[in-house]
Amino acid sequence: MATKVFMEALSPTMEEGRLVKWLKNEGDAVKSGDTLAEVETDKAIMELVARGDGVLRKRLLGEGETGPVGKLIGVIATAGENIDALVAEAASAASAASAASGAGPAAQVVAKAPDAAGAPSVPRASAEAQGGASPPPPTTVAAAPPPPQAAPPAPPAAPAPGGVGGNGGQVRSSPLARRLASERGLDLSRLQGSGPGGRIIKRDIESAAAAPAAAYAPAPPRAAAAGDFEDIPLTQIRKTIAKRLAESIGPIPTFYLTAEFDLSRVSEMRAAMLEMGDEFKVSINDVLMKAVATALAQHPEVNVHWLGDRIRHHNRVHLGMAVATADGLIVPVIFDADRKRMSEISREARALATLARERKLKPEQYTGSTFSISNLGMFGIEQFTAIINPPETGILAIGAAQDVAVPHGDGYVTRKRLKVTMSCDHRAVDGAVGAAFLQTLRRLIENPLMLVY
Repeated sequence: MATKVFMEALSPTMEEGRLVKWLKNEGDAVKSGDTLAEVETDKAIMELVARGDGVLRKRLLGEGETGPVGKLIGVIATAGENIDALVAEAASAASAASAASGAGPAAQVVAKAPDAAGAPSVPRASAEAQGGASPPPPTTVAAAPPPPQAAPPAPPAAPAPGGVGGNGGQVRSSPLARRLASERGLDLSRLQGSGPGGRIIKRDIESAAAAPAAAYAPAPPRAAAAGDFEDIPLTQIRKTIAKRLAESIGPIPTFYLTAEFDLSRVSEMRAAMLEMGDEFKVSINDVLMKAVATALAQHPEVNVHWLGDRIRHHNRVHLGMAVATADGLIVPVIFDADRKRMSEISREARALATLARERKLKPEQYTGSTFSISNLGMFGIEQFTAIINPPETGILAIGAAQDVAVPHGDGYVTRKRLKVTMSCDHRAVDGAVGAAFLQTLRRLIENPLMLVY
């Protein structure tokens, strides 16, 4: 009996996924548990596994295309089994979804006209109506020949100087391919894509990176792109960020508390630890995370979630740390941070940040935080406010440490100072509660030996 391959919810908050790459071709034998494809969720790139044995008879979603959770994207069956009904079911569902999105006959006519790259164009209005996700072209359109009046597509040619070719002078590439190309210093305009419609995908980047240097010469200066603007489709993580921020900054009655701490003793302690060897090496941020976690343990009224009809007090401190990635912000979690030594927090923070930037975090590594911090000090930002990540009720924004002249006796001395701003959900955290938390945090940071006793 045939096994349906669905777009699965690979993260707790996933509503749709983008199929990055098929790892099995039609006709390949598969066993239950085999990895079929890589899927970009709202947080990371995850593996989609087979739920049955047989042959991958049909792939119903192309690489780079997006589908909602529950969408039929493939069929596993025996070699001789008839799967026409399942394929027809998927085509019918796609047509219904297209009709629901408002794509009328005029839009369908536009979709049948191939663009310069030979791929069906997607009506812009339909894409915007779906929040930026480009709907996959109907199956019948992909199989239809060009209109009689259209000239047959020319065979693929070498990229034009500067990479300006079809598609309005833009290079067709997946978000993952763009990130990998940036990391490896590759110019996408010099690559030939092997994905749908000539789209550059992950394997093209890997092939180019493995090729001899002579096969990849630096590109000449790129000509100006045609047109006044370029629309970039939203990645899954960027869609989620937009949705979460809309849920936070509007409905949540937020107030902000700013304090300035003396970091001189933290700096002295860190310098002394560095002299003892790399095994004792910690960053200023590691010390701050330990201090925040310890303060949260002493102020359980801040370590809470707002659940609408109740406030949940957490008995454990799970600290979320905002990490900037090429595709957006993600918040991995250090569990039981108050019970861990600074060295443990340091190692775990570095490992989680690396996984976040590589889009390899597992759902259990970025869910469950009870309070979060966001540090932009490394970018030279003196002070800022951060947006609360619901259902949490607070987040601490950390700025850059600066040498400041402060009064001392009859003159001034230079001290290293740090500004932090706490965003508080007033439904759960009152001003006096937030201020008391910051007072404890100040005491811990200005006397860091309290963190190691």
